[in-house]
Amino acid sequence: MTDLGASLRTFLDGRWAWVRDEVRETLGDPLFAPVYDISIDEHRARVLEQARRIATTRGPRLLFSKDAGGEQEVGAAITAFETQALGDLSLLVKGGVQWGLFGGAIQHLGTAEHHQRYLPDVMSLDLLGCFAMTETGHGSDVQSIRTVATYDEATQEIVVHTPDDDARKDYIGNAARDGRMAVVFAQLHSGGSSHGVHAILVPIRDDDGNPCPGVSIEDCGPKAGLNGVDNGRLAFNHVRVPRNALLDRYGSLAADGTYTSPIENESRRFFTMLGTLVQGRISVSGAAVSSSKVALAIATKYALARRQFKAPGSDDEVVILDFLQHQRRLLPALASTYALHFAQEELIAQAHDVLDSGVATTADDDLARRKLETLAAGIKATTTWHATHTIQTCREACGGAGYLAVNRLPQLKADTDVFTTFEGDNTVLLQLVAKTLLTRYQADFGDLDTIGTMRFVAEQVMETVIERTSARSIVQRLLDAVPGHDEDTDLRDRGYQLAMFEWRERHVLDGLARRLRKGITEGGDAFEVFNAAQDHVLTAARAHIDRVVLEAFVNAIDRCEDPELAELLNLLCDLHALSHLERDRAWFLEHSRLTPARSKAITAAVNTLCGELRPHAELLVEAFGIPDIVLGAPIALGDEAARQAAKRREPSATVQA
Repeated sequence: MTDLGASLRTFLDGRWAWVRDEVRETLGDPLFAPVYDISIDEHRARVLEQARRIATTRGPRLLFSKDAGGEQEVGAAITAFETQALGDLSLLVKGGVQWGLFGGAIQHLGTAEHHQRYLPDVMSLDLLGCFAMTETGHGSDVQSIRTVATYDEATQEIVVHTPDDDARKDYIGNAARDGRMAVVFAQLHSGGSSHGVHAILVPIRDDDGNPCPGVSIEDCGPKAGLNGVDNGRLAFNHVRVPRNALLDRYGSLAADGTYTSPIENESRRFFTMLGTLVQGRISVSGAAVSSSKVALAIATKYALARRQFKAPGSDDEVVILDFLQHQRRLLPALASTYALHFAQEELIAQAHDVLDSGVATTADDDLARRKLETLAAGIKATTTWHATHTIQTCREACGGAGYLAVNRLPQLKADTDVFTTFEGDNTVLLQLVAKTLLTRYQADFGDLDTIGTMRFVAEQVMETVIERTSARSIVQRLLDAVPGHDEDTDLRDRGYQLAMFEWRERHVLDGLARRLRKGITEGGDAFEVFNAAQDHVLTAARAHIDRVVLEAFVNAIDRCEDPELAELLNLLCDLHALSHLERDRAWFLEHSRLTPARSKAITAAVNTLCGELRPHAELLVEAFGIPDIVLGAPIALGDEAARQAAKRREPSATVQA
């Protein structure tokens, strides 16, 4: 690797470079090489073996509190997860269920007693668990789940029950084969009153692996991808657990059934409980970025080796990455992957600061958590949709070779497809982003109904934009330096690019606020008014996140101290920004912010930038630091490297169930 390439990798690895290196070293073990030609049972057994190997490393301990033997460094833990996503995503998801969801629920929703009793075994994998939230009839609408947990004062037990098939816990990782306990989300009742959704620890299998009395377990069966994860369905027939099985950080039961909570408002309590699990959403976002990197590394390296068609007057065929259209396929996606890497980096840093601080005790703490939840929702939606599009583009760019399982792209496509809907359906997440923008992170947004949202908008939207703008430094300086007329500005002027993204966000928010307010003041039904504006709502959210991602890229370049590296990053940032403007130029034309001539100039600029970045393509994907053994694809490694990688895989190619 060149000096510039080494500098770029160091810069990308960032604050938690040490944990990225540790994960890369672990992934270099032949046990972690991707597989594509084994049965579901073999795959599940292999993934469990891999997970047990991961349990011997430092990684799982990073997530958990020191009172349970963990190291409690959330940023490092999420970074480790993101880096592990360079390998088999079935392992990633199984580990995410075990440590991120099951263990994370105990960590964030339980108390010190739960931590000390369960978390050491969770970290070591001596206690395999499930996160039983989603129900057959209720996915994103967690607040309306139907599983019931009723406190029996006579026995001081909680009775967990599934009232009908729609209340079955569905798609639950670790449930079909390996799980021994589940964190079950249910409507908690005591003394004839309902207290809303709470989490209860429920054993689902005995020491011999048989279902516990009253617990029904089904296998979800083959899936489009991630078949190394044993997803299953759970149902409970009046299953009794002790009172202390309630994870009671935010709501507890006395022996007589009296319920108390530090958060009186039920809706706010519910959203606070869900907010503590935001690390899962952030982790999926990071995994999507890593998957995009893998696909781009495979497709770019193949495009540098594959030749097709002779140039006029030459006997040599042309390297396919020298064709402009092939550059346009891969290089804008590569530039946007860099942009999303830096946005994810900022998100992880924010999560580390907020989640490591403990329970929100002040209004500022609460505000920081709400902002984190909103940013995580928007970035996750953006990175996962980007991964879906990028992996498909890379598959097509590799032709028939990209359709071969040995080259990883089909499995990447299948495994990541669900990212757009788990840990939050992307469309629902963008609605959350838009709602938060409109309400300025109101402390009681769980109770703020649609009508309240509309009424609040008109007074707050512009103030929100002003506050956001005044809080920035390098971005604001660039914006201030933009000439008054767009046509006089160089398309590569960073201030111009930022101003375009900023203007679109402000314009869409203003229009949405007026539209909603008008509908309500004219006597429209609140739900109908909001439902009719869904297209506008989602556009507002996307415009906001696009601006946030661009600013993250700008901030990254600003802290880069290597002039040569900064120059390369500036080219990537230009391509990211201008390719997005090109993608959305119809909107800018409709709103008179682009002229037809300016629109054509953007297309020409994207073409030019692709040519300028073409010589750096290999360096840009090498900087991701993907070990050959997990990259795996012969078309990316060359014949000899592929043979060597295959040899390293042989000792662990078959695992006995």
